[in-house]
Amino acid sequence: MAEREEEREKGKGSERWSAAIANLSDMAASVDSLQKLLVKKAVFVDEETFAKASLSSEQARTIKVLEQRVENLERELDAAISAAAHARTEKRQAEAAQKAAELRAQEITKELENTTRVFELHMEELRAQQDEISRRDKEIKLLEAIIQTLGGKDSLSGSG
Repeated sequence: MAEREEEREKGKGSERWSAAIANLSDMAASVDSLQKLLVKKAVFVDEETFAKASLSSEQARTIKVLEQRVENLERELDAAISAAAHARTEKRQAEAAQKAAELRAQEITKELENTTRVFELHMEELRAQQDEISRRDKEIKLLEAIIQTLGGKDSLSGSG
């Protein structure tokens, strides 16, 4: 059993080496092809031309970076404009809601004032009726006293 495992390990090791050698061969072929391409396409220029080309290339990169920055700023500006429009809409809605609430508060205040007036009128009516009841109650007590007095005299004159 141990012999079989050793054979498997050896087999795996040789597979790995074979794959590594194949990879190295592929890389060597790629380097050769790159070298041939560079020899065919390479352009040799003097230092001044190279410096100008480098400067142009750097400027092109800078321009590209600046263009991207401008695009980002334009997107931020669009987002800010949208946010401002949204805020204005919310402000208008809040103002409309506030006006509606103020109108409702005025209506409720008028209702309360009217209810207070009606209540005051009812209170005056109740006081007037209570005064009338008190006055009649006094008259009734007076009449009862008169009746009692008269009744007392009748009972005294009837006895005597």
